[in-house]
Parts: sequence; C-alpha cells; structure tokens
Amino acid sequence: MKKPVVIFIVGPTGSGKTQVGLNLSRYLPCEYISADSMQIYKGMDIVTDKLVVSLRRKYPYHLLDVVPPSKEYSVAAFCLAAARKVRESVKRKKVPVVVGGTGLYVRSLIHGIFEERSSAEIRSSLMHLAVEKGNSFLHQRLGQVDPQAAGRIHVHDTKRLIRALEVFEMTRRPISELQQKRQGLIVAYDVRIFGLERDRADLYARIDQRVDFMVHGGLLDEVRRLLRRCLGRTASQCIGVREIEGFLKGQYGLEEAVRLMKRNTRHFAKRQMTWFRREPGIEWIKVAADDDLAQIARMIAERASHGWRE
Repeated sequence: MKKPVVIFIVGPTGSGKTQVGLNLSRYLPCEYISADSMQIYKGMDIVTDKLVVSLRRKYPYHLLDVVPPSKEYSVAAFCLAAARKVRESVKRKKVPVVVGGTGLYVRSLIHGIFEERSSAEIRSSLMHLAVEKGNSFLHQRLGQVDPQAAGRIHVHDTKRLIRALEVFEMTRRPISELQQKRQGLIVAYDVRIFGLERDRADLYARIDQRVDFMVHGGLLDEVRRLLRRCLGRTASQCIGVREIEGFLKGQYGLEEAVRLMKRNTRHFAKRQMTWFRREPGIEWIKVAADDDLAQIARMIAERASHGWRE
C-alpha cells in the first residue's frame, strides 16, 4: 500500500514559495500548512508578508495566526499541530503542502523531534561534577551508560555531555536510544521536499522590492501597534520590528530603517540557504527571474503526483 504524499516547498525568504505553492492547486487538490515561525503570530501580517485574508478564504491555509505575539511557540507545538493538519487533510483526500522557510520546523516535522525533558536538580549536580572532576570524568561516565552518545559527543562539549547524562539519570535509558525512536512524517508518508533556488542578484532584488511594498503597505502603523503590546522574545526578533522601532524612536531616518531591513533580510536569506543545503532529500529547482511560477508548480506536481494517484 502506497503511503500518502506530503509535499514540502522550502527555500529562502523571497524565493516564491507561497506563489508556487498556491499554483499547485491547479494540478492537485491541495491544502496548505505554514512552516513559518513568525507567521504563527496574530497581528503580524505585513511584517511577516503573510498571505492576505482574501486568499486564505480561497485556499485552505493552516497554522497562520495561531498565538498572540506576546506568547512563545515551540517547535514541539508546531510539530504536533502540523502533523494533525496533515492527517486531517489526507482524510479529506487532499494533498498536504507544507510551505515555509523555518528550517528547524521543517526538519523536525519530517524527521521527528526528541521530546525535551529536564531536571534542574540533576543538571546542577552534573555541572558541579564538571567543575570538580572535569569533562573527562563526565565523558567516561557517559561512555559506560551510552557508548554511542559518548562516541558522538566531544570530551570538551560540556553542554551536550551534561544533557546526555541528565536524560539517562531521568529515564535510565540512553539518549541515543530515545533519539532514534523519534518519529516524524517520514515514517507514515511519502515526503517529497522541493527547494526553490534563485540567482543571488534576483533573490536580493525580490527582497528589496518586498520590503518597499511592506513600507508602502502600512508597515509603520503595524509596528506601532505591535510595540504598544508586550512582545515575546521570538516575535520581537522578527525582521522589521526593531528596524522600524529605531526609526519611530528617532534614532535614524526612514531611509536607514528600510536599508537595515533589506540588509538584514538578505543576511537571513543567506542563512536559510546554508541550512537547507545541508538537509538531505531536497529536490532543488532553479528559478529564474522570468520563469512562470505556474510552470514550476506544474513540474512539482508531475514529480509528486505519481505517489498521490497510486
């Protein structure tokens, strides 16, 4: 029996992921799941370039506007919610299409996430041991209870040594064993990952244009509203919030704020590409400036549809 197909469309910000994803609906019966760690926040529509409400009514799009920006949202919470949306979409005979550029969200959803458990008391005890007896003592102890983890963790990596021993003390099971049992979508689904790759000059031009659209589309008013609220740590890190805040506080002019936004977004896109290039299983698609994104979507549909139709 063939596994149901789940399509991922990944890549850096500005690469055209959302447009390609929506065009997939021409060829497959799609439902969409956002894998964007900023678009889950309510009220951050312009600054995150969120899909407009009119299109959300037309296309079934999940995991947008999940929590207020004062709250934190974990990778584990995303995986739980996204996996549920995938199951529901499949039940409706739809193809789940996960679209986003948050690499950790994508990796964790596909391959699973190790359930975090911790004990401040055990961790403190192990930290004291590290100070008193040194890392070699911790590494030797780890080798006795979890040789696989000891072979993977360097003797000078205090943080990971303590974490591995902490997990063993809590569960009496090696962390390497627990990590192997984590399950993501790849266990039950035919996961197809497509990455969009653009020439750097083209990508940067698209980023600059998008920032200009944001500024002319009401970004300043949106950031003013956000800053009147108590932003959480993650939401406050969204590119556009701090840059515009500096302008609103009179630290520099609007032109400088826009320049900083464009520069920081380009740097972010570069980090995204670095992450995704290291990920296995991505089928990369070169996208030129004048390419028809509907044709890119058709190419993805043709590569993935055999698994859905069978």
